[in-house]
Amino acid sequence: MSAKLTLARGLSLLGHPLLVVPLAAMLAAASRGADAGVVRGLGWWLAVLAVVVLGYSRWQVWRGRWAHVDASGRGERRDLNRALLALLVLATSVSAWAQGPGLPTRALALAAAMIVLAMLLARWLKLSLHVAFTTLAAWLPLWPAAVAGLLLLALAVAWSRLVLQRHRPAEVIAGVVLGSVAGAVLRIA
Repeated sequence: MSAKLTLARGLSLLGHPLLVVPLAAMLAAASRGADAGVVRGLGWWLAVLAVVVLGYSRWQVWRGRWAHVDASGRGERRDLNRALLALLVLATSVSAWAQGPGLPTRALALAAAMIVLAMLLARWLKLSLHVAFTTLAAWLPLWPAAVAGLLLLALAVAWSRLVLQRHRPAEVIAGVVLGSVAGAVLRIA
């Protein structure tokens, strides 16, 4: 494997939404003055959600329904998006019940809306959710250094998805646009 492909794979893994979104959410909470216990608690809950998604993906591979946990096939991606949507709706409901319509609840609802949009567009393009969620993550913290770092990561992830041929340029651009719109909505709301 070439060095370029190795780097692209590494960046795609490093920029995976299951890693980037919890980190960005914790940075967002800390940058808004949350105490360390709240930041850790948020991290734990988001880690639980990530483990559930990873467990579901591994289960699908074990059952022989998917070729890889990456869920790159059309049917695999549809199944994953449905499971993600159900999990995000449940998490949004629990968050709304536990703490009302605060930033975490709005962020979870917006993530669910992003999945719905990706599902609606699936017939025409395979929107890059890696890029969409990494771009969204860059909008979450208030610290300029964290925002800059996450924006650079989003660019690197976009490049990696193209190099790995997981997406066409239009699908990566659609991910950037979706993540940016979602991030702007969160900042304004």
